[in-house]
Amino acid sequence: MKNIFALSALFFTLFIQSQTYRFVYKLQYKMDSTEAGYEQLNMVLDINSREVKFYGQNLLEVDSLNNKFGTNNSHTDMSGQIVKRKINTFDHINFIAIKEGYYSFNTTDKLSWVISDETKKVENYTLQKATTQFGGRNWTAWFCKDILFYEGPYKFRGLPGLIFELWDFRKNFIYSLIKSQKLPGIQSTDHFVESNFGNRAIPINEKQKVKLMKDFYNDPFAFERNNFNKSNTNLKININGTEIHTVDELNNQTKNMQEVIRKYNNPIEINKAVRY
Repeated sequence: MKNIFALSALFFTLFIQSQTYRFVYKLQYKMDSTEAGYEQLNMVLDINSREVKFYGQNLLEVDSLNNKFGTNNSHTDMSGQIVKRKINTFDHINFIAIKEGYYSFNTTDKLSWVISDETKKVENYTLQKATTQFGGRNWTAWFCKDILFYEGPYKFRGLPGLIFELWDFRKNFIYSLIKSQKLPGIQSTDHFVESNFGNRAIPINEKQKVKLMKDFYNDPFAFERNNFNKSNTNLKININGTEIHTVDELNNQTKNMQEVIRKYNNPIEINKAVRY
């Protein structure tokens, strides 16, 4: 973590409206809570004078390449952690991709922190410990009072300083701050947060979100099934590199996908996991 911040704490108190402060966290997470190994992503926390956004760095990289080369590539963030909120609030707009659709829904996610006297040194920074309960998990955070943003990864905010490290009790999700930047202007995420590379987020509520996820689980290849003509023996459908020629083969693919969905059903807010 050495030299993450080359500027003094005073720098962060001078919040100029035409700037964006970008913090990158390494996220290690378990899609299946019973597995020993981790998946890994870099996640971006953008803070400006109006709002805070949290999203996968892969989205930003694809958008940057599209702008540079005039391409129209897309990427779907499967972390389930794309959110934005107005500055200094717990009111979130959540973004989620389900099948070919892209959706948004609102939540209010207040946190109550217990701040400990325990501190530790990480490189040149003094971090202080805090704990909270959120999303059906117990969490430990280490924050730095010298960095005067009361923010952190995902929906974790409200401590008197920036969160540097964060993990849940079972260590299914581990966040570590690895980089910071000061960027000119308010950085637009319109192509990959508020929309998914051309698909504008459709507003729904949480009940509708659950229904969409259950509908997808019940028939993950509904589009392919609707286009399957039983009387046409020459019809071929490709699913994940496998050619499907019969309804029975399509049903087998459906069962396989349902097994995957059940196996990797470990969202960060485990209390809101869909029960299939």
